[in-house]
Amino acid sequence: MSTTALLLNRQKNKQLIALATPMILSNITIPLLGLVDTAVIGHLDHAYYLGGVALGSTLITLIVWLLGFLRMSTTGLVAQAYGANDDHYQQQLLVQGSLLALVLGLMAVILQQPLLDLALNLTQASEAVQIYCRQYVEIRIWSIPFALLNLVLLGWLLGRQQPKAAMWQLIIANTVNIGLDVLFVIGFDWQVKGAALASVIADICAFAVAAFMVSKQLHLDKHFSWGKLAQHCRFNGISKLLKLNRDIFIRSLCLQAAFSFMTFYGAGLGDNTIAANAVLLNLLMLISYGLDGVAYYAEAEVGKAYGAKDNRLMRDSVTLAFFWSAIIALLCCVSFYLGGQAFIQLLTSIEQVQITALQFLPWLILMPLWAFNCYLFDGVYIGAAKGDVMRNSMIVSTFVVYFPLWYLLQDWGNHSLWLALSVFMLTRSLTLGWHYLAILRHQQFT
Repeated sequence: MSTTALLLNRQKNKQLIALATPMILSNITIPLLGLVDTAVIGHLDHAYYLGGVALGSTLITLIVWLLGFLRMSTTGLVAQAYGANDDHYQQQLLVQGSLLALVLGLMAVILQQPLLDLALNLTQASEAVQIYCRQYVEIRIWSIPFALLNLVLLGWLLGRQQPKAAMWQLIIANTVNIGLDVLFVIGFDWQVKGAALASVIADICAFAVAAFMVSKQLHLDKHFSWGKLAQHCRFNGISKLLKLNRDIFIRSLCLQAAFSFMTFYGAGLGDNTIAANAVLLNLLMLISYGLDGVAYYAEAEVGKAYGAKDNRLMRDSVTLAFFWSAIIALLCCVSFYLGGQAFIQLLTSIEQVQITALQFLPWLILMPLWAFNCYLFDGVYIGAAKGDVMRNSMIVSTFVVYFPLWYLLQDWGNHSLWLALSVFMLTRSLTLGWHYLAILRHQQFT
């Protein structure tokens, strides 16, 4: 099928929309949650409340995203097992991934104080920001075990091409979080503690919903029984999962080093700057989660094609996903150009934070153009379970591009951070795209 015929193929496009739309809708609730957090706290009297939540949520996000391999590796390997009609291996991945998530979650709770002390020692944030950051983290950390289990359950559902189940899990949990945010922070005047507690309760709700959805899927498998599922409560045959987890962990570590540096270094530039960056980075999440909806389609379809050894399905899926990712990226650019100021004003009423954020808005407007390809190909290589490709691209983008570029231009202040982030995204896009084209020419993907 030619590229033009593929892009005009109604059945293929309907399939992409059917898989991607539920995830785009549910993903929008994730940055919406961050936007509500920011908006609710941002309308309190002082910028240090917003700075404290921004710094605290960055620390929690750092932990969860560093362990995001639990979702990614589960999706890729389950998608391949789904393509090969291997129910036994799908169940093994569910149990072993959940056990790994529990172990890592409990470790995060046990080590919370050393981790928090280390993080605060690395930042130059004001004393007020550090106080409210500590308040936020000491409550929010208790949601980590549930958040990590949710990653595994969500990844398992996506690997089995069940985006609607994943959609309802995320929408219900994030709706609970948004409602409790407003109730606890505005209604009960619990300020930063209220925002943190709302997130804990929401993660527990998310786990309950996801567990119910997974249970329904398990009962669709032939010869399923809880006794057989329990037999997978061992670590035999986990090496493939751990290898993929290792590569994606390194990739996530580099990614979080870049984004966390934005917050930690920005904190040293003043409370208004860290608050302004928090507003813009929350808007950036709108870009990432919108593009991730299409990337989830690529994960599921590429994984299925990889398991079935179908190169044509692989090529068609990537081509179609690239087309739709480009469209979404352009729409994001236009939206931020036309409505960027209104978005900023919606998130904070502090005039100086608004003024500061507007200075750096042009970087955000152009960001989708540099970034959309890297989101897409992350999905492609997750589906193919080729974590080493993602790892190598991220290492180059972070340590050869991002940090050296910031260091050379650090006299530009906050502009140096946004320029380094933009080139970082572009480098990821180019390296992953180049690798895909190279292996496509040699027919060596599957």
